[in-house]
Amino acid sequence: MDAFTSFFDSQSSSTSHRWSYDSLKNFREISPIVQNHIKQVYFTLCVAVAASAVGVYLHVLWNIGGFLTTVASIGSMIWFLSTPPSEERKRVSLLLSSAMFQGASIGPLIDVALAIDPSVIFSAFVATSLAFACFSAAALVARRREYLYLGGLLSSGLSILMWLHFASSVFGGSTALFKFELYFGLLVFVGYIIVDTQEIIERAHFGDLDYVKHALTLFTDLAAIFVRILIIMLKNSAEKNESKKKRRD
Repeated sequence: MDAFTSFFDSQSSSTSHRWSYDSLKNFREISPIVQNHIKQVYFTLCVAVAASAVGVYLHVLWNIGGFLTTVASIGSMIWFLSTPPSEERKRVSLLLSSAMFQGASIGPLIDVALAIDPSVIFSAFVATSLAFACFSAAALVARRREYLYLGGLLSSGLSILMWLHFASSVFGGSTALFKFELYFGLLVFVGYIIVDTQEIIERAHFGDLDYVKHALTLFTDLAAIFVRILIIMLKNSAEKNESKKKRRD
């Protein structure tokens, strides 16, 4: 909790200096090579998001999303990580395959959204994009390594989420526990956007220009945030519909 407090304190204390025109123009200490690398990462990330949208569309057409597509997504990711960086085309293809299978795996949730309120899907995508853009921009214009210390705290939070999910699957969960996992998980993955972005910048400064792997890292954060925001919006929409029905009755 102290780490999160110091993060927001540092944000407020240096806002005027950080968000000046010069900081946005020069990106602080980011060299031109690293800036080009970041552009490649974001472009690849956009292509991966488009591939996941194709996966969602394929599920809507043929209902292919489920356990098998989840296994295929994880398998493609493992294959990708075991492929050497020299095989660039193969790694890009594996990234897009993993993104497409992951999109198909999200397909059943999209079906629920289409049944309740189709507009929620677009709203969740816009909210996810805005959250990613804002926190990624905050990491880009901040000083190098400024927020990397949050990595340990976020890893602990992710471990807590895994143990809570395991406990709820074994002993049964409650509505309060589900909401805590949902909102706390959203907070954790939003924090990972900042940490992962700064880690990508730091690795690039030391010569690690593997833009495909870095795009995979950000895509994982983006997908986790989208799912949680969509579930939150669906719950709110369902509660509103129930309240309207009660008023009519």
